[in-house]
Amino acid sequence: MRVRFGECVLDSGARMLVRAGTHVHLSPKGFALLELLLEARPKALAKAEIQGKVWPDTCVSESNLTRIVAEIRAALGDDARQPAILRTVYGYGYAFAGSAVDEGSPERVASPSAAPGSSAYTACVTGVDVTLRQGENLVGRARDCVVLINSPQVSRHHARILIEGDHATLADLGSKNGTFLRGQRLEAPAPLTSGDLLRVGTVDIVFRAFSRETDTLEIS
Repeated sequence: MRVRFGECVLDSGARMLVRAGTHVHLSPKGFALLELLLEARPKALAKAEIQGKVWPDTCVSESNLTRIVAEIRAALGDDARQPAILRTVYGYGYAFAGSAVDEGSPERVASPSAAPGSSAYTACVTGVDVTLRQGENLVGRARDCVVLINSPQVSRHHARILIEGDHATLADLGSKNGTFLRGQRLEAPAPLTSGDLLRVGTVDIVFRAFSRETDTLEIS
């Protein structure tokens, strides 16, 4: 799902929220709630329904929902006193109240020097190579992660490696213990090059790129 509203674009496939051309960080729960309200628009969703979908199989207090709504409003620049995007339905729940347009995924233009997908990518975790696919590759403890890491120091959805043609980007997904690239904690999405050392929690990952034609390691 890719939806444009005002100066913002939410892209479910890329797991990104962009505002005025700039990537805006949202926690995984914040992203899930905004996505849920956009999908249901203009219908209002009850708090119980929201809690059941954003926190499945988990009992949370209403304050958790209030906090996530405040996070989304801050990210979107929506005034809680006079909201134009997220509407509070008092005594019931929340609704997306802004004007939104569904968009298809934007077409990407190949670089003249390299055809999209001419490289293959892997993430090496504790000596095991995991093949990365085009698009989003989640890193974390959850079962839907491509790079699955069973460590208490790693969040369920800890980080994301995004492969777009012959370009790779690393982003933290609001993890508790942080995502590090070349020894520096990530504050914003950053490009990856072959041989980069990543760290999620206390687990090291080596990112590698290979030429599909020669199966040799690309040196950036």
